[in-house]
Amino acid sequence: MTAQHDAPHDLVGIGIGPANLSLAALAHGLPHQGAGELATAFYDQRRDFRWHPGLLIEGTTLQVPYLADLVTLADPSSPWTFLNYLRHKERLFPFYFAEQFHIQRAEYDAYCRWVAERLPGLHFGHQVDAVRWNPEHDLFEVDYTQLDDNGEAEALGRTYTRNLALGIGTAPHIPEPLRPLVDAPTVPVIHSADYLDHRDRILGAEHVTVIGSGQSGAEVFLDLLRARPAGRERISWLARTPSFAPMEYSKLGLEHFTPDYTRYFHSLPEPVRDQLVPAQWQLHKGIDAATISAIHDELYRRTLHGGWPDTVLTPGVSVRTAGRVATTKVELHLEHTEQGARSRLTTDAVVLATGYKERPLTSLLAGLDPYLRKDSSGRPRIDEQHRMILDPGVTGSVFVQNGERHTHGVGAPDLGLAAWRSAGILNTLTGKEPYPQPARTAFTTFGLDQREPSRPRPTVSLLPLVDQP
Repeated sequence: MTAQHDAPHDLVGIGIGPANLSLAALAHGLPHQGAGELATAFYDQRRDFRWHPGLLIEGTTLQVPYLADLVTLADPSSPWTFLNYLRHKERLFPFYFAEQFHIQRAEYDAYCRWVAERLPGLHFGHQVDAVRWNPEHDLFEVDYTQLDDNGEAEALGRTYTRNLALGIGTAPHIPEPLRPLVDAPTVPVIHSADYLDHRDRILGAEHVTVIGSGQSGAEVFLDLLRARPAGRERISWLARTPSFAPMEYSKLGLEHFTPDYTRYFHSLPEPVRDQLVPAQWQLHKGIDAATISAIHDELYRRTLHGGWPDTVLTPGVSVRTAGRVATTKVELHLEHTEQGARSRLTTDAVVLATGYKERPLTSLLAGLDPYLRKDSSGRPRIDEQHRMILDPGVTGSVFVQNGERHTHGVGAPDLGLAAWRSAGILNTLTGKEPYPQPARTAFTTFGLDQREPSRPRPTVSLLPLVDQP
């Protein structure tokens, strides 16, 4: 059985995470060139919307305010705002009295699912297999496989579109030394993205090691610490960074997540951008100060009756190699960067809070490769409007969401910029301005005005002529 969709869309989105869900919400009901509504379709291979389900630990909150929902920072009057979600759930007054600027992650996930269940044109259970440009019809061809409830192929289909929006997001990153251990059936070595699915098994391990110094590592360590008895915690927390550092959350520091900084970053030369991204790790890879405080408070509480908790917190450590010991343990070979010392750690379970990497586009876009323009590192070149730079013969646009950190900086994956970026994409796509963009968004001026300042002309004073005495 093969499904077929002949009528071309104005926009097809691949992936339905927060970025493309924001785009779908802002595109809903939008007129296109005075001839009906913008025709859109979005595809995702998952059965329904889920946002980091393995990390929805009880009590954990978003690191951005609730205003960073799918639409508010582009259109506060949209029916898809978080506040409208609360109104529909009859929870607006409780939220008002709760006085919470940062909502729980589980609540953000529930809000996004509420939007996803009501927006038309979202196709879950559809795996996009290939994308091609058809020069005869000036359209992109998108081939997909429709999946059944078990994830098995049910039908093949093809749809056509004038424009694409790639929002396939990121995938959990497993460090090379630990990759052979991840699939070990007898020793749980899991990424933090899957933490809640394996939590009971990990809690049952005699000794647990958490690797990673970011927010996920801190939240997993705190959850394990609170769940294990005092004096018998048996948890090690290791990190490559020189310290368990707080995230930069000063008000001026947060201006790195504004459209102003994004435009400034995009204007920089490629080598400068490549140097900046890793140097700015504390803007997005540090730990929320409240979480650091909660960890210290919990550790301190366990000293009240004498003794120290059975925990080891060691920054500045990298895992050189790792291997199995018998069938029930893992041995980590460690190196301390500053000391130059090496050691071994035997553990019964490992949680890898080692972050995420952008999913490669090579396979998905193989059919477009002849048309792509790439930088010196082989990455797609992306213009200021978040479009891949393509051969001039391609009349359609391929927009990129949360895959352009190398061209747009640390704000690319930030939820707070999702609505602004989606609005800009729709402004570009329609050739109009359905969502007016602010001219300025930061008090900081990130670069020098390169225009030569005009030199002041000498002032000439004209005095009336008078007769000399």
